[in-house]
Amino acid sequence: MEYLVVSLIFIVFLQTRFMELRRATLCLSVQSALIAAACLAVGLSHGGGLHGWLPGLLTIAVKVVFIPYAILKVVHQLRDEREIVSDINVNYSTAVAACSLALGYMVIDGLLPMAAGRDIMAASMFMIMTGLTLIVMRSRAIMQMIGLITMENGIYLLGLIMTEGLPLIIELGIFLDVLIAVVILVILTSRLRLSFKTTDTNVLDKLKG
Repeated sequence: MEYLVVSLIFIVFLQTRFMELRRATLCLSVQSALIAAACLAVGLSHGGGLHGWLPGLLTIAVKVVFIPYAILKVVHQLRDEREIVSDINVNYSTAVAACSLALGYMVIDGLLPMAAGRDIMAASMFMIMTGLTLIVMRSRAIMQMIGLITMENGIYLLGLIMTEGLPLIIELGIFLDVLIAVVILVILTSRLRLSFKTTDTNVLDKLKG
């Protein structure tokens, strides 16, 4: 699990550095693949069976394949595939992510001292806070969508580790909610592109009366 934690932290840090929407989406796919690996590792360590491998396969199908494909399809239709931020803004995002990692360890050490899964729970908190940072600090709807999925991945991983495997019905409900949310967001992003020729959410300020 140590290699998984290090890989997740590295990938999430990369997300805060990318301004190219295509690279950020591919980075999200790799992040979700690591979450799928964690699902399979936790499931198989508790006996395997349907509950052991189904969540991992659903993660691969929904978060590694379908969601990145849907996002990349929208990105391919854009004239400019870069996030509209300055290098200073990117540095701020990375600095906030670093603070989030330290805060994650502080929270876990304070609430669950000497916990067995300390590192992976701290990494989950880090993903949740970094996803929220991307939603707040980035202006492209696609980057905000990536931040939302990163946040959800962190919440899912935290629940998976703390409960040593969520009940199957809850996992299926989570995947259905995420799938519906992403489909709606992709549709809204496409409408935003058609109406304003951009996916920059700042243009929505023009709708204020």
